[in-house]
Amino acid sequence: VQLLESGGGLVQAGGSLRLSCAASGRTFSIINMGWFRQAPGKEREFVAAISWRGGSTYYADSVKGRFTISRDNAKNTVHLQINSLKPEDTAVYCCAAADRDGLWVARSRYDYWGQGTQVTVSS
Repeated sequence: VQLLESGGGLVQAGGSLRLSCAASGRTFSIINMGWFRQAPGKEREFVAAISWRGGSTYYADSVKGRFTISRDNAKNTVHLQINSLKPEDTAVYCCAAADRDGLWVARSRYDYWGQGTQVTVSS
């Protein structure tokens, strides 16, 4: 499975961005997809995840109410809508795909990762 993110950029606090992640290759094997982010000097952290077929979603507490994850199975694409951006949301956002069961929030569960897209929020 190959993953390619897009949609990052520089935005003012309070603004919005829509990130996309296009999957290719053995997409039929995907169970769920997730978004993680890594800020400078910090560990990569879980943001949101979605079931590839059923559409169930799960969010980190820090982003609930502001972030929305969705999928377009016809286009093998997952989106992350980010609203009310804050400077602390500044990070490289990576999408990941899992083809085996496990905790959705665990980085170790995801075997396929994109290169990431930079999101920078100015105050």
